[in-house]
Amino acid sequence: MTTDRKCFIEEIPDETLVIGKYKVELLDPATNTFIPGGNGIGMHVEVKDPDEKLVLSKLYTSEGRFSFTSHRVHLDIDIGEHAVDYGQISAREKLTELQLRVRQLLDQVEQITKEQNYQRYREERFRATSESTNQRVLWWSIAQLAILVLTGVWQMRHLKSFFEAKKLV
Repeated sequence: MTTDRKCFIEEIPDETLVIGKYKVELLDPATNTFIPGGNGIGMHVEVKDPDEKLVLSKLYTSEGRFSFTSHRVHLDIDIGEHAVDYGQISAREKLTELQLRVRQLLDQVEQITKEQNYQRYREERFRATSESTNQRVLWWSIAQLAILVLTGVWQMRHLKSFFEAKKLV
């Protein structure tokens, strides 16, 4: 049995629903076909936040919702409003077509607002990084200029004392 590690990076705003569906298949070398279910091989899923803190760590079976660690994996990730099954919501809450469409539009507006807030946050982080880099470049340039001026002054004094010692001045 081999263990493969796969990493998917998806940047999403806070409080966004993420659903993944997977199916593990093994390649049968004798028939050169894929065996559904992977002979009982499952998937181990680890989800970490940007600070590398573990959010989820769980072992799953060979087919289901969200995970992996196997030979061949079909992974379908639905994020945000795409992760919501509006057919089930309509049946459960007995919504008319118009009410369901309004619900979908409200969810879309909420997702757009979350995405805009997330982009603002990323832009603020990027701006802070840029300003910090610019400030460091400025101070590095000032330090280089000071070193060059001090080196020039030292060279002038050294040359002056050299010429005075040789009695050329």
